[in-house]
Amino acid sequence: MNGASREALAAARERLDALTDATSVDAAQLADELAAVTALLDREAGLRRVLTDPAQPAEAKAELVQRLLGGQVGGPAVDLVAGMARTRWSQPRDLVDALEELASLADLTAAEKAGALDDVEDELFRFGRIISSSTELRAALTDRAAGAAAKTELLHRLLGGRANVTTERLVQRLVTAPRGRSLETGIESLSKLAADRRNRMVAVVTSAVPLSDAQKQRLGAALAKLYGRQMHLNLDVDPEVLGGIRVRVGDEEINGSLADRLEDAGRRLAS
Repeated sequence: MNGASREALAAARERLDALTDATSVDAAQLADELAAVTALLDREAGLRRVLTDPAQPAEAKAELVQRLLGGQVGGPAVDLVAGMARTRWSQPRDLVDALEELASLADLTAAEKAGALDDVEDELFRFGRIISSSTELRAALTDRAAGAAAKTELLHRLLGGRANVTTERLVQRLVTAPRGRSLETGIESLSKLAADRRNRMVAVVTSAVPLSDAQKQRLGAALAKLYGRQMHLNLDVDPEVLGGIRVRVGDEEINGSLADRLEDAGRRLAS
């Protein structure tokens, strides 16, 4: 998102935080309702154009939201969406993307309140690794011919009782309503949202053998010092990393493995 949409999303996230801070608001229910509104606007191109039309008065758009959603979803969801309709968006699709993000954030807030946000972060990472290593599973979950009910049932068999309920809810929405994204991209986005919830970054750490607790602490501290933010470590083991570690933070990769150093030395000798 750029320009007006970025500012509108930031304001909406602040309103979401204010709503979910209230003990009377069920964050998980709010997430479901925002996801339902996302699906509605994703289907109804004309409606999302009206709600983001800068030529329409802000209050008229907010009143339209209240008429459409009043009685269909709870008051907090109506108020949040009406506030988003009052603000300016660079393009109609940005409103839908923002609503989807707020639904995910509401679910992550519910996990945080339950003290389970760390578990959700780790489970999202592990599920992403399972998807990357199983072409058969990935194909089943992304098959356009398969219905949402079948995909939901498959996910429940995979995750039910083994993962936090928030993880299952987030992945289920991603699988049943991908909205043009790959499964891997969607999971990565969810992991980033979970990390942002704690104002920290995510580092994907690959090593030849599992790191000890002391090694994880030293690495986390070094990365936090380097990037100026707390760092959540997603740990992966790859025997092909001959020694040392490989670290990816966002789009930046820090190669510290022996394999990488040998490859670099070979390139220098050949040049």
